[in-house]
Amino acid sequence: MSSFLRIKLLSRSRVFILAGLLFGLTLLSLWAQGEESKPIVTASARWQTSLDAFAAADRVSAPAHGGVVFVGSSSIRLWTDLEDSFEKHPTVVKRGFGGSRLRDCVDLVDQLVLSYKPKLVVVYAGENDLAEGASPQQVLEHLDTFVQKIKASLPESRIAYVSIKPSPLRASLIPVVREANALIEAYSRTDPQLAYIDVFTAMLDANGRPRQELFSGDRLHLNADGYRLWQKVISARL
Repeated sequence: MSSFLRIKLLSRSRVFILAGLLFGLTLLSLWAQGEESKPIVTASARWQTSLDAFAAADRVSAPAHGGVVFVGSSSIRLWTDLEDSFEKHPTVVKRGFGGSRLRDCVDLVDQLVLSYKPKLVVVYAGENDLAEGASPQQVLEHLDTFVQKIKASLPESRIAYVSIKPSPLRASLIPVVREANALIEAYSRTDPQLAYIDVFTAMLDANGRPRQELFSGDRLHLNADGYRLWQKVISARL
């Protein structure tokens, strides 16, 4: 093969390689643009049905400012007589939304908490965070952000954290539940405006296992006996 032909073939190879690279970069660019154009599901969008229901309830009867807001996941949402369970507090607002995480409470703190200007906020959340793979330290960080957002707007308000419960369905998570609760209890001791309410211990039997009789058939949510226990433990701290 002549030198001229070799050079010609080499030049063509380089052209094909360059063309392939350019084509690959074009495809990568188009893919990236497509990824950027995908809608981001915000906390507000995910929980819009619940937020709309809360707004509708407020239009019918707006709660007075200076009350108590209970916020968090389904353990709050399913507490059917919660508003009537704390006689010392005439204004109790229930803002639980099932399946929510503590980080959702952070994202929606304006609508769920700050708009009511409460003197006390009681939060139960974090269990779903752990179930989805969050670490105890991350749960604590979410709580700290939640607390700081409230204190920035309502510096006189108190915040009480209800410990993560020992759900039988999630018995495998109990070690990380214990760790998260311990971190949050220690954190709560650093600020007189914070309180840690330990329902976890009262929900264990003599062998340290979850008390099955406090839970409904799904082994995750509380039954009437479970809520009576919560009412007793929480009211003693409020």
